[in-house]
Amino acid sequence: MGKFSRDKGYRVENNLRKQILTHENMECIRVPLSGGASIKGDLIFNKKGGEKWEAEVKARADGFKNIYKWKSEADALILKADNKKALAVIDLDDFITLIEEQK
Repeated sequence: MGKFSRDKGYRVENNLRKQILTHENMECIRVPLSGGASIKGDLIFNKKGGEKWEAEVKARADGFKNIYKWKSEADALILKADNKKALAVIDLDDFITLIEEQK
């Protein structure tokens, strides 16, 4: 991986970490050396005292345009590939709200 890609990945992950931390009930850490560490994922976050979530972060200049187009004004986008589990795509703020509302 080149320096530009590595720096971009760090910036995106760090900005997402900061966004999650704007919610007072949330904790978030960026996994050091993500991708090369024994911990899978790039971010680990949770409601304070709650279940930890590991998140893999991918950033592309225009690589996800169809996902954004398909979701547009919907609350969620459900993606399903043959022989794979279905995935739900929701806005990050909505996801954080769901986590904060956990008991």
